[in-house]
Amino acid sequence: MEKDLHSESDAALLATLLDIPAKNLSCKKISAILSAPLSIKGVGVKKASKLYALKEVVRRIMEEQPIPNPILQSPKDVANYFIPLLIHESKEHFMIAMLSTKHHLIAAPTISIGSLSATIVQPREVFMEALRYPCASIILVHNHPSGDPEPSREDISVTLTRKLVKSGKILDIPVLDHVIIGQNRFCSMKMRGYIR
Repeated sequence: MEKDLHSESDAALLATLLDIPAKNLSCKKISAILSAPLSIKGVGVKKASKLYALKEVVRRIMEEQPIPNPILQSPKDVANYFIPLLIHESKEHFMIAMLSTKHHLIAAPTISIGSLSATIVQPREVFMEALRYPCASIILVHNHPSGDPEPSREDISVTLTRKLVKSGKILDIPVLDHVIIGQNRFCSMKMRGYIR
């Protein structure tokens, strides 16, 4: 039975859990369903509560079983670690990956949780957190709940990334990259030339 579930679509799995027709969920991303479950035909408060409970259970499982000290040497490594953590979030989360001298992940705290399309982060908050750990460098990570990892105008024009890079140089905690997580895709601000 478990093998059969691997081939099921996200909508079919959620329809099974909620005991509603799969057609009520067709063409909807899990993040969209989780952000507004009451807008789905056949989902009331009780079923929405079950969805929220499931989301929390999955979050806790992910926290309990992260890859111990993965090496994050490339944007793809960063994406492989953070996509499972952020893919179903309905709000922007700004996190930092704190790395050892050999790029082992030491910690990845959430610095800020914003709205559907923005999050506010202060350099002070980022580096206060970074200074609590013996990290050699950091990578900035945030998600786009829309699923599209392309940098927004704010991501590109905002001076936040530049301020953080400059602050990192002063504090001798370099900012190696800023990776934007989307729906199973990612974008590296460094690879795009926004971080030098």
